[in-house]
Amino acid sequence: MTTTDSSGSGDISRSLELLWGAGQRPSRGPKPGLTLEKIIDKAVATADTEGLEAVSMRRLSTELGVGTMSLYRYLPGKAELLDLMLDRVQKEAHAALEGARGWRAALEATARAALALYHRHPWLLHVNQARPVLGPNAVRHLERTLARINTMNGLTDQELVSVIVTLDGYVAGVARTHVNAVEAERHSGISEEQFWQAQTPVLSRAMATGEFPLMAALDDNAFSGDFDHFAFGLERLLDGFEALVAARTATRPS
Repeated sequence: MTTTDSSGSGDISRSLELLWGAGQRPSRGPKPGLTLEKIIDKAVATADTEGLEAVSMRRLSTELGVGTMSLYRYLPGKAELLDLMLDRVQKEAHAALEGARGWRAALEATARAALALYHRHPWLLHVNQARPVLGPNAVRHLERTLARINTMNGLTDQELVSVIVTLDGYVAGVARTHVNAVEAERHSGISEEQFWQAQTPVLSRAMATGEFPLMAALDDNAFSGDFDHFAFGLERLLDGFEALVAARTATRPS
């Protein structure tokens, strides 16, 4: 999977104006019923079904039934549109924290919501978000997350942020493996099962040589897709955070 676009690569000031509602709205010329929200929604839907590379101002204008120049009355171009798309999908994560009791439950809910978000919008994994343009939905979600995890006693503000960064990195890695597998199957026409069955004869002969005793001794289901690797890794991460909180709590002055 290659990264094709970067957040914050356009006019940052204009993106921020549009994200936070301070941007000027078209005063003349737009087609009745056309709104910035409709443009963003159409762009997200197109990226979901065909990939981010399918999103262009010309393509969107055709699907929305307007001239291409009509879209430029709402936003400068695709770079700024991408910033708006990224913030728009973050709104879907808001409900994840409702009902979560305690920081551990909140982090688990956040992780699972993020994984689902990547599965619904796989194009997110193609975007370099090292320098995000923070819109209201992203900031609101971060605020809600911090409100749930600030009970991690003994952690500094930097460490609380690092908890969020660490969790997101883990989720993105798992999601990328899943999305890559789906894309590989779609592009090759070969299913996951067929792919590994094709390698079985060679690998069986290799295991029989005795050169790989540990691999050969593994249970037949060691690489089974039935095992929930995501849940296993998430639990271990949370265990680590819990141990840290416990250690900090134990050393705090009474």
